[in-house]
Amino acid sequence: MKRDLISIKDLKIEEIEHIFSLTDTLKAGVEDFSQSLSGKTLGLLLLKPSLRTRVSFEVGMNQLGGHTLYLPPEDIKFGAREGIKDFAGVLSRYLDALVMRTFSHKQLEELAEFAAIPIINGLTDLLHPCQVLADLYSIKEKKGSLAGINFSFIGDGNNVAHSLLFGCAKTGVNLNIATPVKYKPKSEIVTEALEIAKGSGAKIVLSDNPSAAVGGADVVYTDVWTSMGQESECKKRKKDFQGFQVNQKLISLAKSDCSLMHCLPAHRNEEITDEVIDGPHSIVLDQAENRMHVQKAILLLLLGGD
Repeated sequence: MKRDLISIKDLKIEEIEHIFSLTDTLKAGVEDFSQSLSGKTLGLLLLKPSLRTRVSFEVGMNQLGGHTLYLPPEDIKFGAREGIKDFAGVLSRYLDALVMRTFSHKQLEELAEFAAIPIINGLTDLLHPCQVLADLYSIKEKKGSLAGINFSFIGDGNNVAHSLLFGCAKTGVNLNIATPVKYKPKSEIVTEALEIAKGSGAKIVLSDNPSAAVGGADVVYTDVWTSMGQESECKKRKKDFQGFQVNQKLISLAKSDCSLMHCLPAHRNEEITDEVIDGPHSIVLDQAENRMHVQKAILLLLLGGD
């Protein structure tokens, strides 16, 4: 039976731990996975611009012995030339899995419903599971464990914040999110995450106070204030997010050995300063590299190479 990766919410903690364990093995290079997905083809349907998602999946699939096929949005015209049901049916006959990066989460869910092959969420406006799995792996790699880690996210209650809510709730990470009042994460996702957290013991706190959120943090994370598709709101958002910049003053409130994260691309000296993103606390490039390693583990899990 085929398996999708739409949301971290759908993963059991044992599956997350398995992905991380497999990632450790892949990074260590102690086993040869170079032909694990030989003969398999991964489609990439990226309706939003992409650097890390496209390159990490293409390189990762190649390293596992498989192939990728990029589907240019201007040629495919997803949802316009033909219905999603027919689109999913046809590609299920050609491909072994498909990564989709898009605006509408409902479109992704509809594609997964009709596809006979695994569908991987490369990003929607609602969720960004591959990013956050790589983020959590990066923390575990740096800190040795996830349980009891104090994690602070400062900025917009966006798709990254939503996936962090699910990911931290699943893995026992204490999550403190600080956003302007009008930019909180969706209440239904917060409610679901709080219910999941009962099983792991994770503490989830939402506020509009960055300083309080960062106090004593093991990890400080931020993302852009204006995401793709929100460009018309840029001027207003810059005003609304004043006081939420991650700078040296804010970082100094966290633990002395805290790790600084950003999923990139960054709007430097807007949501984060050069001094911080290039500073000694930053693990931003390790975090970006781990996208590829974690996604290789995901591909092995979904495509039967593990």
